[in-house]
Amino acid sequence: MRTATASVSAPSIVAEKVTQAVALLSELEIDCWLTFVRETTETGDPILPLILGQPLTWQSALILTRHSDSGAGERIAIVGKYEDQAVKASGGGDVWTKVLPYVQSIRSPLATTLARLNPKQIAINYSTDDVKADGLSHGMMLLLSKYLSGTPFAERLISAAEIIRALRGRKTPGEIDRIKAAIHVTDEIFQLVAQNVEVGFSERDVSELMHRELSERSIDTAWERTQCPIVTTGPHSMLGHGLPSFELTVAPGNIFHLDFGVRMNDYCSDIQRAWYVPRPGENKPPPAVQRAFDTIVNAIQTAFKTLRPGVECWTVDAAARKVITDAGYPEYQHATGHQVGRAAHDGGGVLGPKWERYGKTPLYTVEPGNVFTLELGIDNVDNRGYLGLEEMVLVTDRGCQWLTNPQTSLPLL
Repeated sequence: MRTATASVSAPSIVAEKVTQAVALLSELEIDCWLTFVRETTETGDPILPLILGQPLTWQSALILTRHSDSGAGERIAIVGKYEDQAVKASGGGDVWTKVLPYVQSIRSPLATTLARLNPKQIAINYSTDDVKADGLSHGMMLLLSKYLSGTPFAERLISAAEIIRALRGRKTPGEIDRIKAAIHVTDEIFQLVAQNVEVGFSERDVSELMHRELSERSIDTAWERTQCPIVTTGPHSMLGHGLPSFELTVAPGNIFHLDFGVRMNDYCSDIQRAWYVPRPGENKPPPAVQRAFDTIVNAIQTAFKTLRPGVECWTVDAAARKVITDAGYPEYQHATGHQVGRAAHDGGGVLGPKWERYGKTPLYTVEPGNVFTLELGIDNVDNRGYLGLEEMVLVTDRGCQWLTNPQTSLPLL
């Protein structure tokens, strides 16, 4: 029996996240957070779906303030006329305490509102490290600077990266439920693949089989459809974010591997699974393949045991990476894990080494509510192809728990 995939309305998540954001401002001792956007259907800020859940056309300012001695934090939306009613209704109708429409220019209501609030800091959405916290375009930054020119607020702008990292990273109960549902459907599709894929299927055949199943369920891939699933069938397959081949096929003696996720009710899964395709007379994987698989499982289990609140992300990567290299395999050329949520790569901390390409993200501290992948692999094992696994885990107050059922044996296809 297939899982129901009817869409769950967005407002409950928006209300949860806006309430969480106001509390975060108090926790971080930041007076005000300003999200400044326009024409968001094409160039939307990645944070907008979490705090509003709908597009905006004209220049718009979404302002959240911390709790104070005089009362609860304010939630103010300054938007173009004819969008104000939709914003009032967003999130169930009680998310924004003030919705201020304007006609000719946002400059006056924005300046007036900031003058009344008089925040010591105004956090805006830019970051050199976290792509999901870098939603303020250069043009909008220039406009904001122009509007604040001559006011004291021009000198009070700071990065909102810390707010956004916590807001995206600390999943609410509603978000966790949606991620679990996406994982469940992903598992069902993996089972379908195991039951139907045969020797001779091209990588493209496998991809199309999975896409048909997604279409029947009216759900989408977790990342670009042409590269989801990533299918590898042997030593000549395209690795990483590659395209399934028309020519390469599932073949005896090779490893069959999938990297796949779905987006359902706005939340994603991201999981890898592997099989061995036996040659005639084989009833188990060859020793070299089994040893590599066991090493990968051990490394993922080591990462799981290391991952807990308060540790820096890089330490989890270092523990897993050491298992691989100590076993004599080459170091894998990517991070051990990333956060998952509304996107397969959800921003925030990365369980990766201190490489320049990752910026400061491996130095971030793991927090309860974070959902991470644990993923690693070994390339071209015994000249039979790529062997990799990817699990999903939820960080809890005391450690972490599996969201996926970890693959601990290598089945025959």
